[in-house]
Amino acid sequence: MNKPQSFFHLHLISDATGETLLAAGRAASAQYKDARAIEHIYPLIRTEKQLMKVFEDIEEEPGIVLYTMVDQSLARMIDSRCVAMGLPYVSVLEPVLGVFQSYLGTPAGRRVGAQHVLNAEYFRRIDALNFTMEHDDGQLPDDVDDADIVLIGISRTSKTPTSIYLANRGIKTANIPIVLGVPLPESLASATKPLIVGLVATAERISQVRQNRLLGTTPGFEGQSYIDRATISEELAYARQICTRHGWPMIDVSRRSIEETAAAIVALRNKTR
Repeated sequence: MNKPQSFFHLHLISDATGETLLAAGRAASAQYKDARAIEHIYPLIRTEKQLMKVFEDIEEEPGIVLYTMVDQSLARMIDSRCVAMGLPYVSVLEPVLGVFQSYLGTPAGRRVGAQHVLNAEYFRRIDALNFTMEHDDGQLPDDVDDADIVLIGISRTSKTPTSIYLANRGIKTANIPIVLGVPLPESLASATKPLIVGLVATAERISQVRQNRLLGTTPGFEGQSYIDRATISEELAYARQICTRHGWPMIDVSRRSIEETAAAIVALRNKTR
């Protein structure tokens, strides 16, 4: 018998964007299937006045407090307020910085938002995002040899969101749809630079996703064949045939998140380099 789902408040206080905290908080929350976190995110908290306002909100809805704070006086203030309120709290980066300091023999520089500097890596990511948006859904097929990765697959195999996720990591990614009976661009077969990966899934999974997609289609759209599992199975067989003929690796995304699919693609890329 399933337990009823409970809810708890999760307060994330950061002097930067809060992305690190959000990732850590969600990773921990995911381990508790019967408890759901109600997230309260407080980014760019850099003054005592801002912090006081945060704790006014926390008093209204108390819960777990996670924080990343370079300013040690603000960090101590968070600690003391949480102790006074009887709330559990963790400075997420502090244990990690302690290990770094012990190994490297020098204290951390304590720079706010140090991971978000406008350096060459940042602009490489922007360039990758621009490239990926311009080459979404088969656009500009003659340029695919400029990509780092090309994703191919039938409709609803998560090509676009996976492409954008990879681009955010600085990887230029194009994606090209596979349509039953329609040959892929000739430029793809002759491309030598990119890793070409086929995304596949079960017919059942794709049918489910397509059914949800139909809810937003325009009136008059004939969707029966779009969600028909027999038709989808034909599309998948055609896609697999193409990948097998060219020796392109395939990844089954049926039970994978976008992040897991991207990680598998990056691992393939590192392996084939």
